[in-house]
Amino acid sequence: MSYQKEICKKAVEQYGKQPQIIMAMEEMSELIQALSKSIRGKENVDNIAEGIADVEIMLMQLKFIFKCGTAVNNWKTAKVSRLEERLNERREV
Repeated sequence: MSYQKEICKKAVEQYGKQPQIIMAMEEMSELIQALSKSIRGKENVDNIAEGIADVEIMLMQLKFIFKCGTAVNNWKTAKVSRLEERLNERREV
């Protein structure tokens, strides 16, 4: 297990599953807010980068909580493949 995953596992064990699920939702909300400000013209790339980092950390914890890391990887593979197909279809038009 990577160092980052181990720390995320320890966070879930120390703080509990439900509080970390709530924290994940809060971090996602903060990222949405930063993206919204960017669309409105506010230069905030560092805020967006921090938000993405926070969400990625919480996603690691969610995969541990729900024991779904393999399923997530399978879904990502399938969805990227589907995206590739759509991109190729658009090129052919």
